[in-house]
Parts: sequence; C-alpha cells; structure tokens
Amino acid sequence: MTTPPASATALPGWVFGYGSLVNHLTHDSRPLRPARLRGWRREWCLTALRPVAFLSVRPDPGGRIDGLAAEVHPDAWPALDLREHAYDRHAAELETALPGQAAVYAVAPRHRAAGPGGAILLSYLDVVAEGYDHHFGAAGLDAFFATTDGWDRPVADDRAAPLYPRHRDVAAGLRDRVDAHLDRLGLSPCSAEITLAKAAGQF
Repeated sequence: MTTPPASATALPGWVFGYGSLVNHLTHDSRPLRPARLRGWRREWCLTALRPVAFLSVRPDPGGRIDGLAAEVHPDAWPALDLREHAYDRHAAELETALPGQAAVYAVAPRHRAAGPGGAILLSYLDVVAEGYDHHFGAAGLDAFFATTDGWDRPVADDRAAPLYPRHRDVAAGLRDRVDAHLDRLGLSPCSAEITLAKAAGQF
C-alpha cells in the first residue's frame, strides 16, 4: 500500500534524495547529510509524460536505500515540488536522526505507464553517479547500480548533446566507470535520437 502523500500544510524540514538530488550541485538545499531510507526500493520506471525513464521508489518493507538528506527552507518547497512535478511527496522514515521530518518523492501513480520501456538518458545517469561517487565513494556508486531495479531498458547516449536539463560535464574517469557498470549489466548505450524514437514507437 502506497504511503499517503505528505500534507502540503505540514511541510517537512528535509528531503531525501536517491537520484539526481544526491548530486548537491543540482540544487541549493543545505545542509546535507548522508542518510538511509527504510521501507522503499529504487527503480527505473516509465511514465506517460515522455519516452525516457525516471528514477523512482516503490514501497518495500525490507528495502533500504542510501542517499542524501538536504534541509529545505519552507519557502523552497514550491520550487522543489515543481522540479519533481512528476512525483508525489511522501513521508520518509530514515535510519538517520534528523532535526525534523523528512520527505521522499516517488513517481505519482497517475503518471506511471505500464511496461518496461523508457530509455535511460546517460546525461541523467552521469549526474546521479557523480553525486553517489562524491558522497559515498566507489562503493556507494557500486551499491547504486546493485540496489536499483529496472535496468531492462535501452540506454540513450546523449552526452554530446545532453537532454537532461540539469546535466553536468562529469569527469571522464567517472563516465568510464558508469560505462563499465552498464557493460556488466549487458547494456550498450546507443544513439539518443534512434533510442528515443524507438522508445516512442516511431519505428
């Protein structure tokens, strides 16, 4: 059963990031604390909004996710909700003590689409990988790949012309490590134009 969305009238003080929000260079929320979320499992999922995959979480009683907690000023929640417009905000149970309630975003059921489709953008994955590598090191990056479901989808190589709006020019060594992880998963990034066209059913 899905956790009810957090009340808009009782704003939490912190947000738990498990994807792009782990990369602190994509937002201004401070301070930051490494944290562990209880009761959820991370996954790539397809939505009806566009033919690319989103990172999300689903309820899982035994699930644990390492990520980054960031304090959010009450006035900053509208902008953060807009950034995460495809997601609903839920109360988060963290194993890490924080001075206040935390929230976690999960793709809203109304936006989810059936099926394993939706291409993973390399420009998006690189940003997530940079965050995990910075805050959790190589072991944390390894754990991200190992504890994320939904890798059964194409990967679009858009590094030359990034489609992800918060893309970053990450270090070449990190890109190589991301590519190595994808290779171990049996995934070969392909042209973004062709991959996204296929994902959209254009040919």
